[in-house]
Amino acid sequence: MKIVFLDAKTIGDDINLSPFEKLGEIVKYDFSTPEQIPDRVKDADVLILNKVAINHSTIHTAKHLKLVCVTATGTDNLDKEYLEKNHIAWRNVAGYSTNSVAQHTFAMLFYLLEKLNYYDGYVKGGHYVNDRIFTHFEEKFSEIEGKTWGIIGLGNIGRRVAQIAECFGANVIYYSPSGSPAQKGYHQVDFDTVLTQSDILSVHAPLTDKTKNLMNKSAFAKMKSSAIFLNLGRGAIVVESDLAYALENQLIAAAGLDVLCTEPMEAENPLLQIEDSRKLLITPHIAWASIEARTRLMHIILNQIKEFFHI
Repeated sequence: MKIVFLDAKTIGDDINLSPFEKLGEIVKYDFSTPEQIPDRVKDADVLILNKVAINHSTIHTAKHLKLVCVTATGTDNLDKEYLEKNHIAWRNVAGYSTNSVAQHTFAMLFYLLEKLNYYDGYVKGGHYVNDRIFTHFEEKFSEIEGKTWGIIGLGNIGRRVAQIAECFGANVIYYSPSGSPAQKGYHQVDFDTVLTQSDILSVHAPLTDKTKNLMNKSAFAKMKSSAIFLNLGRGAIVVESDLAYALENQLIAAAGLDVLCTEPMEAENPLLQIEDSRKLLITPHIAWASIEARTRLMHIILNQIKEFFHI
């Protein structure tokens, strides 16, 4: 069996892939352009990839290909009709990053809520040395307890965030963009309610026709001016120019993003103009990527291959 990793760098260099070597010949490419792929997949039985587009133009040369494994949940990069027509199976992975994304959600919240960048800079800038009093009150912050935490998208990650938020004493409400029936034990509300009532609003939904551009200028205008907005779903759920407007005009207090419409970030992104870390925190799509989550991900992929080939 020949297993080809087409964009191994998307997994990280620190994850042990040696168990795959027991299955057969392993070839790893850090990245692959569409022009490079046809030659690289010619003798492959299995492809492992994240963002690479899989369609006729990229894999028409792969005469032995039996299985495509995506190291992610989303499969928009797969031409499933082409794969089915050519009797090529595909697999994706779900649920591997729930704890990692939930943890990062709270890391982002605490950074913004407690103005940690400001206070860290205050101390490291020498301002706390011989200060007049032992506590510096310049930037105010609140407790989570008693606040309303709204969630858009109550899947595995949304539920985990809800559980943790409740441990902090938050009142959790959620909105389902898909219109799914209310989940037992959780308070479902409509979109306007989740916008107007939330002190903290976090997005954990997939990108669909119903969520694309969901968070636009109209939506931000309905939120509390003291609200903190967090997007850990998909970048295109947010109209980035509208979010920039909302932050610059105090429609909301702050925002934390781990996903953007275009990744890596474009130089023209309007959010780059907001340099105040008390208002905006952007991380480079790392919420899913704890060591444990990536290890779990590749273990699942390994078992998918074993199961498919009855190894």
